[in-house]
Amino acid sequence: MAAQPRFIVVIGASAGGLNALAELVQTLPVGLDAAYCIVLHLSRKGIGEFVVHRLNKVTSMKCRIAVSGDDIEVANIYVAPPNQHLLVKDGKILLGAGPQENRFRPSIDVLFRSAAVAYTSHAIGIILSGMLDDGTSGMWAIKRSGGACIVQDPNQAEYPDMPLSVINNMDVDFVSELGLIGGLLTELTSFGQDSEVPVQAPQEVILESQIAEKTAVGIDAVEQIADKSVFACPDCGGNLWAVKGDVINRYRCHIGHAYTEQDLVVKQAETASATLWVALRMMEERKHLLRKLEVDYAQKGYTSLSMDHLERKEEMQQHIDTLKIILADLQRHETSTSY
Repeated sequence: MAAQPRFIVVIGASAGGLNALAELVQTLPVGLDAAYCIVLHLSRKGIGEFVVHRLNKVTSMKCRIAVSGDDIEVANIYVAPPNQHLLVKDGKILLGAGPQENRFRPSIDVLFRSAAVAYTSHAIGIILSGMLDDGTSGMWAIKRSGGACIVQDPNQAEYPDMPLSVINNMDVDFVSELGLIGGLLTELTSFGQDSEVPVQAPQEVILESQIAEKTAVGIDAVEQIADKSVFACPDCGGNLWAVKGDVINRYRCHIGHAYTEQDLVVKQAETASATLWVALRMMEERKHLLRKLEVDYAQKGYTSLSMDHLERKEEMQQHIDTLKIILADLQRHETSTSY
C-alpha cells in the first residue's frame, strides 16, 4: 500500500470546469506529499469515467473514481462518483448518500468541510470555474481550520462566479492562473513541516461535516449550528434554519438539504415551476372534462347545462393561458441562473 499523504488538495469545479481541471492536473507536480480529491458538478451518470479518462491522459499520477473505504494514497487523484457526496475521514475515502447541498450531490462544500476537519492546516482548497457560489462555505471552513485557499483567476475562468464568490467573501491566499497553481502547491506542501502547531477545526465545521456523513440529520443537530428562519425547504417542505457564523448566508433543514441564498432562490424557482406544471396538467384535464360534459348535455337537449359547462371551459382556458405565460417567465429565469 502506498504511503498516506501529509496534505490533501481538494478541488471544486462546475460549469466550464472540465477544461480547467484538465489544464490544472496537467501541471501538477508528481512528487508532492499530497493526494487530490475532485468534485465536478457536471459528473452526471456516465460522465465520471469520462472525466477520469480525460485526466489520466494528462498526468502520470493515478486518477480514479473514488470508492468508499479506500485508503487515501500519495499521488492519487480521486474523482467524486455521480450522485454521491465525497468526503475524507481518518485517512480514507467516504462516500455519502445524504441530501443534496446547493442542489448537488456530490457537493463541493461537503468535500471541503470534511478536508478541513480531517487535515486542518494540511488541507488545501482550490476553486475553479463555475456559476453561483458553491464552494465558498467549504473554502471558509478550510481557512478557519488553518488550511490554504487557492482560487482560479476569474479573468481566466470560463464562468467566474464561483471564484469571485470566494474572493468577495473572504481573504484568499492565492488568486492564480491555472498553470501556476502547481508551483504554489510545491511551496505550500514544503513549508514549515517541522514547526507546525496542531490545529483543530471549529466545532460548527465538525458538526456540519458529521451531518453530511448521515442520510438524515434531525432537529437537535441543526439547532446546534443554526437559527430557525421563515423559509421552508423547497425539497422536503421542512423548516429551514439559518446557519450561524459562516462567511456566506446559508440555510439547512433537519433532513439535511442545504442552500446558499443564491441557490435557494434558484431552487424555489425550480420547485414553483414543477408545481405549476402539475397544476397546468390538471387544468388541461379539467378543461377536457368540461368539454365532454358540454357535448353530452347538448346531445341530450339540456341546453342550459351545456352552455354553463361551455362558459366554465372557456374560463379554464383563460387560466391555462395565464399559467403558460407565468411558466415561460419562470423558465427564462431558471435558464439564466442555473449551472
